[in-house]
Amino acid sequence: MVLLFICVFIAGIIDSIAGGGGIITLPAYYAFGISPHMALGTNKFASTIGTFTATLRYIKSGSFNKKVAAVCSVLAIIGSYFGARIALSVSEIYLKYILLVTVPVVAVVVLLKKDLGQSKELNITETQAIALTSIIGLIIGMYDGFFGPGTGMFLTLLFTTVLGQNIVSACGTTKIVNLASNFAALVTYAINGKVMFKVGIPCAIFAIAGNWIGSGMVIKNGIKIVRPVIIITMMLLLVKISTELFVK
Repeated sequence: MVLLFICVFIAGIIDSIAGGGGIITLPAYYAFGISPHMALGTNKFASTIGTFTATLRYIKSGSFNKKVAAVCSVLAIIGSYFGARIALSVSEIYLKYILLVTVPVVAVVVLLKKDLGQSKELNITETQAIALTSIIGLIIGMYDGFFGPGTGMFLTLLFTTVLGQNIVSACGTTKIVNLASNFAALVTYAINGKVMFKVGIPCAIFAIAGNWIGSGMVIKNGIKIVRPVIIITMMLLLVKISTELFVK
């Protein structure tokens, strides 16, 4: 239990900064002896409560974009539904091969892009901005429903590069979108009895602590803390994908 709590705490910090905490927590739940579906539901319970904590802290500091968060949340939920439906008929192995190529490329761009996370004035209309937000929400929502790991990281990167948000606002907006999609998934798991509350409740306490610390680090340090955590998350995602594809 102590090792599980430590994993959940560290994942909460990573999740609140760059997303991708599930890459750490799900293997920890499996190692604890919890069945896959029950692990997914229990993880979603603890991480949703942790995400709610980080979201509150970002909102309190004003570090989010209301319009982007609202539009993207709705489209992400819709996209997640269709992504889950696609997952029932198409193997995720194709997406894993695509990510095996794209994740290293994105990592290099993050490392080389010196102005990453700096607020930029984009020469686009409000209608175009809403359209771009809708596309981002739909596509990333589909990815979340189809595969999942690194969803928050991809949202943060798109909010900064496509919509021109500064890194702190992008992280805050991402948490709101994540909270919406996580809550929708959690309701489904709970209704179907796939949440182990005797494990999930104590894990939620450590998820809250991790998310509180991580969001505070972003608000205080901005890109200085976000960039390295994004790279770490990408490395973890790459290891996860490579292991699933090539290690039998």
